[in-house]
Amino acid sequence: MYLEKLMLQNFRNYNSLNIKLNSHVNIIYGNNAQGKTNLLESIYVIGLTKSHLLQLDNHLIQTGKNFCKLKGIVKKNNIKTKYEIDYNFDKKVLKIDGQEVKKITDYINNSLNIIIFYPEDLEIIKGSPNNRRNFLNLELSQLSNNYLKLLNEFNKLLKIRNEYLKKMSKNEIYDKTYFQIITNYFVDKSLLIYQMRKKFVEKVNENCEKIFFEITKIKDFHIQYITNFIDDNNNLKEKMLEKLDKNLNKEIKFGSTLFGPHRDELEFFLGDKNLKLYGSQGQKRLAILATKLSEINIFKQFKGDSPILLLDDVFSELDDIKKNNIIKYLSDDIQVIITTTELKKINKKKFTSVSIFKIKDGEIIKTEEVEKNER
Repeated sequence: MYLEKLMLQNFRNYNSLNIKLNSHVNIIYGNNAQGKTNLLESIYVIGLTKSHLLQLDNHLIQTGKNFCKLKGIVKKNNIKTKYEIDYNFDKKVLKIDGQEVKKITDYINNSLNIIIFYPEDLEIIKGSPNNRRNFLNLELSQLSNNYLKLLNEFNKLLKIRNEYLKKMSKNEIYDKTYFQIITNYFVDKSLLIYQMRKKFVEKVNENCEKIFFEITKIKDFHIQYITNFIDDNNNLKEKMLEKLDKNLNKEIKFGSTLFGPHRDELEFFLGDKNLKLYGSQGQKRLAILATKLSEINIFKQFKGDSPILLLDDVFSELDDIKKNNIIKYLSDDIQVIITTTELKKINKKKFTSVSIFKIKDGEIIKTEEVEKNER
């Protein structure tokens, strides 16, 4: 799978863009604030229908305009598929091959697969637990056709259960039988989310230690998935229900569900050192990069195809050895789009095939294309 063409209109600082991309490596270079990150953001939006940087869709529309359009033509097994997203201030319209797709879950399940690394990814480690849960949710929403639907159902049940707990905390009348039914469904959904998250983290750990070591020559990088809801793998549902029942008075006191996937955590370790507490900025950055690179094989395994890899300023602040070690993972069977402020920071001779684009003020031109003879 690769993105063959990208077309934008009134998106961020792009009045209009129509670009054909290399199926292997694409390098976008230029000064800061010219539109490099916006370009990667547009590809992410086409895949996942929302920005990884903004909360509100309306902020994607160029200042002074009342709509924006994004189109991407994706080629997979010699078959081309066109993805379109139209935004205005009232609604968002999703289309695949010209046919409107009403449900976001249906669009994402049939869209392009994307792995993105960008400077703000440091917040996955440095930031709140919610950042880490969002990371899990975004990756699993692409990997599993059912996960996003499951997560939406879970959030609805969580909201209802919390409303009942608030009623109970105020001694208001409530339907005890219905509360028990909601709690039972809540546990069912929680268990499925837990199992999918746990399996994902296990798969990441199969690859990330090796990748981190080959980039940094430091051993024993791994991730731990932590839940306050489940103790072991025996009789999970019964134990989850027991825990909720045992702590019901505590939940009533706070008017909130205190146990479940909405409280899950991820911790990143080098040996026994928690990187959030003791890791350097560089170690945290490379830990997230190793985690993202480890997902390539997971996508291949679960989706049957390579994802598109977006790397925003990944090579800054790295020495040449680490840069070359990272490039080893950018194999010929995956499309990579890299942004940089300095073209000389990237040794393009390391790539089998590469297209180079210069960007300035939302305008982009191809400056070079290199194909090695052995390709």
